[in-house]
Amino acid sequence: MESEIKNHYNSDHLTQNIKAALIKAGKDLSNLELKDLSPIDQIHTGGARSSIELFKKLNISSDALVPDTLFLDAGCGIGGSTRLLARQFKCRVIGVDLADKFIEAATFLTQCTHLETLASFQQGSILELPFENNTFDAVLCQHILMNIEDKVAAAKEFFRVLKPGGKVLLHEIAKGENDPLLLPVPWADKSSISFLESWNIMSHIFKEHGFGIESFSDQTSGAIAGWEKFNALSKKRPPRPNALGLGIIFGSDAESFGKNMYTNFKKNVICLVEAVLKKSYNK
Repeated sequence: MESEIKNHYNSDHLTQNIKAALIKAGKDLSNLELKDLSPIDQIHTGGARSSIELFKKLNISSDALVPDTLFLDAGCGIGGSTRLLARQFKCRVIGVDLADKFIEAATFLTQCTHLETLASFQQGSILELPFENNTFDAVLCQHILMNIEDKVAAAKEFFRVLKPGGKVLLHEIAKGENDPLLLPVPWADKSSISFLESWNIMSHIFKEHGFGIESFSDQTSGAIAGWEKFNALSKKRPPRPNALGLGIIFGSDAESFGKNMYTNFKKNVICLVEAVLKKSYNK
């Protein structure tokens, strides 16, 4: 199953195609700003703004962090949120992703944004994280659980690698009350790699495996508004061939994402949830 999911994300020549699109857009590869990359590295619902709002819920400032503070971006893609975390807190962040092409692109883009001393990347599985116990102060879990069938194993791994009192920042697509899921969507072009679950079940899994829920909010209304705006802008400015955008990763499927995501949210097939979970005891 992991190989099928990996193939969904492993776009051929991804780094070279991103580089070419950035040059075509007139960007200086030796001195990129994070905002230059947002059309392709902030592809989760809500984009960078939702990530920054989620980070604030850690209730810490960069000045308050100890030198060995370490965060994990689980399922980092090409590293957009990894770089945001590194810039926001000025601490070390490690991104892990199953897709080796994503890791290659993430490393390149992090060098272009001069964040390589803080943000680094490793290829690996969320279900078998390549880290020691009690390593991280926080884990970012952002739009990854839809591709993970064994959510119990994921919760156990997050618990294992977090330090006592460490937190999971969760920003996920959850199963709504209706079916079917309109495909393709960013995480799946076929139903066999989509493993949506309701927030009730996901929260139960985390609570059963050592986490307390510090906060929770349903962000679905904002998701509907966001995809509606995305679709309106896309009509005004249709994507150009080889332009910096989702098509570089997902090809022609990306043309359907806006319509399908809006419809899925609007019909309550999916919903957007945000939570802060705290490692509450040692098992």
